[in-house]
Amino acid sequence: MKTLRLRDGKERSLLRRHPWIFDGAIAKGGGDAGETVRVESHAGQFLGWAAFSPASKIRARVWSFDEAQRIDSAFFAARIAQALKARERFDIQSDGRRLVHGESDGLPGLVVDRYGDTLVAQFSSCGAEKWKSVIVDTLLAQTGLTRLYERSDASSRALEGLPEVTGWLKGSGETGITITEHGWKLSLDIAEGHKTGFYLDQRDSRQKFAAYTRRLQFGQVLNCYCYTGGFTVAALAGGAGHVTSIDSSAPAIERARANVALNGFDAGRTTLLDADVNASLRQYQKEGRTFDAIVLDPPKFAPTVTHAERAARAYKDINRLALSILSPGGVLFTYSCSGGISADLFHKIVASAGTDAGVDAFISERMGGAPDHPMTVAFPEGEYLKGLVLVKRVAG
Repeated sequence: MKTLRLRDGKERSLLRRHPWIFDGAIAKGGGDAGETVRVESHAGQFLGWAAFSPASKIRARVWSFDEAQRIDSAFFAARIAQALKARERFDIQSDGRRLVHGESDGLPGLVVDRYGDTLVAQFSSCGAEKWKSVIVDTLLAQTGLTRLYERSDASSRALEGLPEVTGWLKGSGETGITITEHGWKLSLDIAEGHKTGFYLDQRDSRQKFAAYTRRLQFGQVLNCYCYTGGFTVAALAGGAGHVTSIDSSAPAIERARANVALNGFDAGRTTLLDADVNASLRQYQKEGRTFDAIVLDPPKFAPTVTHAERAARAYKDINRLALSILSPGGVLFTYSCSGGISADLFHKIVASAGTDAGVDAFISERMGGAPDHPMTVAFPEGEYLKGLVLVKRVAG
């Protein structure tokens, strides 16, 4: 067994059971891509068993902190069983759910989602890639399903020195799927959609938005970066008078249109625009147009902390514009899915946007990912999705 010896003092994060080992923390040692290595402190103390990634800044990811643990097929069977068992404790009102959430489930670099009778897996680290065949067989055996599609096309693969790979690993058939969520129907394509085909992490936020719409009887709703219309469907289900939805992807807009029709809503209650969000917000501001509720769910502006400053400006700009066209007493659901933007920083960005817009607002709620996308105390980086529900204060 090959060994990684850390530099003096670099063992602290592992003693807190954080699974990442950066290249600068290693004094000596290495291995092949995906190979399991023994990790020791500078003094020779055992710290963990990790998968080595020779091309990545995260040079190793810990599988286990138990010296007696063997990293073999039985290990992956046990970890996957634990992840599936954990989901039974969550109130998931959908047949679309996340089954494995990477480091939070003790399986770094592995994401697995279930859409009805189909699994979609993403292998984003050398360790997960090396054990792919074992993981696939185990997932199918434990879920009783026969179809598994691979979506290993995330940009993080390149950081690991791995090529993008997509396609059926087991089974075959159509990649278009319709799932149910809170009684709604939502169609998606696991081969073409973002992530593994859909944003399952916003499931509870969509339900919350429908509840706000129903309770406050929103007349005019604006859904920015609407993608395939999840929040649009939620608003219509909540009784919104009219929903304007904007995205710069024409295929996403057409899928959103299809989802509105799939749920039997009157197309006259929606306006779907293939347009730039920033330009649209500025135009609405210029026209003096206002909305009773706005959703801002933009793509990832800051994948890492190094991108945070530039991303902060982008988040501030769209929130300033949104707050300026929000009706007094109106509600803004605003989000960041950027790992490089902490919840505290996001709050400060939105506060600064309010100041520049001359607007104050109550923070009604703080939102995060759905519970099948868990964050653990040892791995705070799992809190990638942050949201605020703001109620615009009425002047006077």
